[in-house]
Amino acid sequence: MIERKKAVVLLSGGLDSTTALAMAQAEEFDIYAISFRYGQRHSVELESAARIARAMEVVRHLIVDIDLRAIGGSALTDEIEVPKDRSSDEMTSAIPVTYVPARNTIFLSFALGWAEVVGAEDIFIGINALDYSGYPDCRPEYIEAFERLANLATKAGVEGRLRMKIHTPLIAMTKAEIIKTGLGLGVDYSLTHSCYDPTAEGLACGRCDSCLLRLKGFAEAGEPDPLRYRQ
Repeated sequence: MIERKKAVVLLSGGLDSTTALAMAQAEEFDIYAISFRYGQRHSVELESAARIARAMEVVRHLIVDIDLRAIGGSALTDEIEVPKDRSSDEMTSAIPVTYVPARNTIFLSFALGWAEVVGAEDIFIGINALDYSGYPDCRPEYIEAFERLANLATKAGVEGRLRMKIHTPLIAMTKAEIIKTGLGLGVDYSLTHSCYDPTAEGLACGRCDSCLLRLKGFAEAGEPDPLRYRQ
């Protein structure tokens, strides 16, 4: 019996990471999903990640606790207001306050460590360089640099046992293309959550950058968004 390839997939509970997980499964990887309780203001996305991991039958779902509130500097981890009702031009004019300092580097580092332990050469992250909010750690050149680091910084890489590859299958796709791809793979987007500022009941605000990009993507894909919104 041929052993299936393993992949570590960063799973936030959002639309993009869930689609990346489905794409990894379509490539016949056994999925080791990793999520983070990093001091974000709400637990809704982690609840979504847990539902998605169960529904998509990953091999293991690991939730790592780290406290980025100690660093602060972001509307997602600090007492900073989440921007609302911004235009596309405003979203891409500068790096927004929802950027969490070095978050993808921190998350990928944990994913890299786990990949080395479980013997996975492949790490999937659902970042996007088109319909995104201007984050510096969502660019192709950043991923290329981290992949070089991954192979320099691990015992498995130095010994030549593993050749680490960072997969970014969504990086050149529009949000509409991502949604159409996910639906084609059977993704249930009602399990996902994207909002930066949900209500206590878990309703999406419909006005933050993430909600607006999601709504725009579903509209352009010609599909209804199953997420529950406050408005």
